[in-house]
Amino acid sequence: MIGELAALAAAFCWTLSPILYKVALSDAKPISANISRSISTTIFLFACLGVSGKLWDLVTLQRDALLLACLSGVIGLCLGDTMYMLSLSLIGVSRAVPIGCVYPLFTMLFATLFFNEQVTLFLLMGAILIVVGIWLVSQEGNKSNNVTRKILLKGVFTSLATAIVWGVSITLMKNALTLSELAPADAAVIANTARMSATTLLFLTLSPLIDRRFQFLKLKRKTWIILALAGITALGLGWVLLAVSLSSIEASRAVPISSVSPLFTTLIGAFFLKEKVTFRIFVGSVLIVLGTSALFVV
Repeated sequence: MIGELAALAAAFCWTLSPILYKVALSDAKPISANISRSISTTIFLFACLGVSGKLWDLVTLQRDALLLACLSGVIGLCLGDTMYMLSLSLIGVSRAVPIGCVYPLFTMLFATLFFNEQVTLFLLMGAILIVVGIWLVSQEGNKSNNVTRKILLKGVFTSLATAIVWGVSITLMKNALTLSELAPADAAVIANTARMSATTLLFLTLSPLIDRRFQFLKLKRKTWIILALAGITALGLGWVLLAVSLSSIEASRAVPISSVSPLFTTLIGAFFLKEKVTFRIFVGSVLIVLGTSALFVV
C-alpha cells in the first residue's frame, strides 16, 4: 500500500508543478525561470542531504554513475525543462503536459534500439494510443485562448522535443542508478542531487550568454518563491516519492500510477487557469495516460 500511495503522491507533485510554472512564466522567460528553479531546488536537495547525514554519499558515488547522472541533468533539466517551460507558455498546461509526459515511450524506444530490450505487444499498443492521443490534443488552436495554429504547432513540436530529450535523460539516469552500489531510494536521491547540481553549475556558467543581464536575478520575489516551490515539488519530492514507490512495488505498478498526472493537470488547467479544455483534448489526455500505462504491462 505504501508503494501505491507514494506513486500517487508523486503524480500529484507532477500535477502541481506545471501549474506553478505556468503562473510564474507570466512574469519570467523560460530560461530565466529554469535558472531560478534550478538554484532553489539544488539548495533544497543539499539541505536535505545535510540534515539526513547523507551528504558524504554524494562524494562516494561511483564515478561512472556520477557522470551519467550529471549528463542526465544537462540534457534533461537544462535543455528539456527549458523547452518544457516554453511549451507551457505557448500552449498551456492542458496540452503541453500530456504531450511532454509521453517520454516513457521514447525511453523504451531507446532501450530497444541501444540496449536490445524486447519489443512487446503492449509497447506497440501503448505507442498507438499515445500517437492518437497526441493527435487529438494537437488539434486546431482556439483564438479565445490566444493559441493560433502557428503557435499551436510550435508548442506541440516543442513538447514532443521535450519528451524525446527527457527520454534520453531518463535512460541515462536509469543506467546511473544501475551502476550505483547504494540502496535504491538513497541512490535516487543522491543521483538526483548530482544531476541538479550539474544543471545549476552549467546554467550559472552560461548565464551571461543565455540570460543576458542576469534576468533571473531581477525576477520578483513572488516569482522566485513560486519557481522554488515548483522545482522542489517536482524534482525534490516527486523523485523521492517515486524512488520510495519503486523500492516497495514493481515498476509495472508504480510508473502507471505516477503517470496519471497529465490527466489531473488537464482538469486543473481547466478549472484554475481557465484554459479551454475541449472534449478532444480531454480524450487525448486519457489516451496518452492509458498508452503510457500500457508500456509498463509485463
